[in-house]
Amino acid sequence: MNRVGSLSIKAIIGSLLAVVVAYGSACTFLFLRQNHFIFFPSKTIAATPSDLNLPYEEVWLPVPSSGQNGTPEQLHGWWIPANGTQQNVVLHLHGNGSNISGNLSQALRFHQAGFAVLMVDYRGYGRSQGAFPTEASVYEDAKAAWDYLVQQRVIASERLVLFGHSLGGAIAIDLAIDHPEAGGLIVQSSFTSMQSMVNPARFWMLPIDWLLTQRFDSLTKVRSLRMPLLYIHGTADAKVPSSMSEALFAASPQPKQLLLVAGATHNDVAEFGGAEYLQTLKQFSQQIDRKPQKPMRP
Repeated sequence: MNRVGSLSIKAIIGSLLAVVVAYGSACTFLFLRQNHFIFFPSKTIAATPSDLNLPYEEVWLPVPSSGQNGTPEQLHGWWIPANGTQQNVVLHLHGNGSNISGNLSQALRFHQAGFAVLMVDYRGYGRSQGAFPTEASVYEDAKAAWDYLVQQRVIASERLVLFGHSLGGAIAIDLAIDHPEAGGLIVQSSFTSMQSMVNPARFWMLPIDWLLTQRFDSLTKVRSLRMPLLYIHGTADAKVPSSMSEALFAASPQPKQLLLVAGATHNDVAEFGGAEYLQTLKQFSQQIDRKPQKPMRP
């Protein structure tokens, strides 16, 4: 083999090695940093419930795990009491962007429907402490919010309604699996699994099935739900297609309900739904009221 041919082979091998290293680096980066493609927290509190004339109390909730220096971490939230005699309570779990301040309009609608509301930010969001979130940590945060309502607020679990929007829907479903005694579950504009949300055009060369650890596999979990269910989705949602709520609904046991809001996108379902949306929430609350209730603790 002449010298030119030998150099050509070396160049080809070098190029192949560079491609392998680059591919391996891309896989490693996605494996280690995939939660940064999922969560988009904001620290800015743009508004408070008082801006919507809602009464509220600022609350801090401890989480079981501690920070890197061993200091206990706390979640920040808002408790919005119901008008009149308190009945059902919504645990509001927001999506992957913004924070509780970007979800006040939803809290207002629950308040108008007669619910008390606890809004809470996951670690890394708003004023909550802690590191950048992961699937495991947001599940733990939701559990801490549940424990706060049951143990500190002394609210009967049968009066608790879990609500999750988008990614929050997957978190609410996971919490509902651990607490089948909850009064009900409302999942709005959510997805079947994180794998189903991956854009194949963006990651077509990567083995996503192997690399994805933040799975949020709601479709598998909903088959085990044991409470009244309400799925809500806008038919014009370009981020999460409404067919995903239809699939979750189909896989879920009774009692269940699906509200598809014509023309609504990912974040304006309540606005498009209007009176029908609000009436559906009220009817869902009444359905919970008709369930056999355990005596309220003193």
